[in-house]
Amino acid sequence: MTNTPPADRLTVAVLGPGGVGGLLAALVARAGHRVICLAGDDTVRTLRADGIHVRSAHFGDFTAVVEADTELREPVDACLITVKHTALDAALARVPASALGETALVVPFLNGIEHPAALRDRYGRDRVAPAVIRVESTRTGPGMIEHGSPFAEIDLTGDTVARGRLDALAGVLAAAGPVVRVQQDETATLWAKMSFLAPFALLTTRYGLPLGDVRTHHRAELTALVEETAAVARACGAPADPAQALARYDAFPPDTKSSMQRDAEAGRALELDAIGGALLRAADRHGVPTPAARELVEALKTR
Repeated sequence: MTNTPPADRLTVAVLGPGGVGGLLAALVARAGHRVICLAGDDTVRTLRADGIHVRSAHFGDFTAVVEADTELREPVDACLITVKHTALDAALARVPASALGETALVVPFLNGIEHPAALRDRYGRDRVAPAVIRVESTRTGPGMIEHGSPFAEIDLTGDTVARGRLDALAGVLAAAGPVVRVQQDETATLWAKMSFLAPFALLTTRYGLPLGDVRTHHRAELTALVEETAAVARACGAPADPAQALARYDAFPPDTKSSMQRDAEAGRALELDAIGGALLRAADRHGVPTPAARELVEALKTR
């Protein structure tokens, strides 16, 4: 059940109440804000009847009451976009620009680096605030969320958004439970995730192995890919440290799998273009050689 509504109660839309979106929707609703989940007919019926059930050792087990619809039909204060990139174009039809209202922030929690520009073309430059989230959260069924990590951390950014608006939204999200930081450099924030995600996702998916086996049996390829990705990030204006990235991989549990690998195992569409394709396009724009990345992407395309 939800808490007493806060004095500054917001209306927040969540496009795609899956593992990440469902968790955020439930947390924000539990904090007393009005939440409208945007999804397909079956999910909408379930959420309207039963709400969102969360199981979490970190946030507790609870049920949050949310509203649900197949399309946004009224102005909101923020719209969190939490679908996968492979479903983005179709999902955005649920969020007409005319329905958002004049002051809504559009907050994409998406992998890759190219989506902010596309969303700004669609919704306006001054309202798109990209976010990066670190969390392990899974949708086990409509309205059923399993949060497995002992953390949920969000970096909120947006070079074209007024800092006061970012701070206000960050405060709402932080009060709901996650650790939230407002980052001043959008490029650095997005590339910080991309620099870690691209080698991890591409290699675990290519070989169908968890991270422990990749870093042991394909160390040279991992190192080459990390160095190439760091070079592209630096060319794009973001700091990158290959040694630090390798140290992070070494610190992860050996059975860790990437979301792309899990999608491949389940026969779902891969975010290959949003991750590998975007990396290669950025490399080409700046003339950075990426032979290891290019070979991996081509192998995954064939697969």
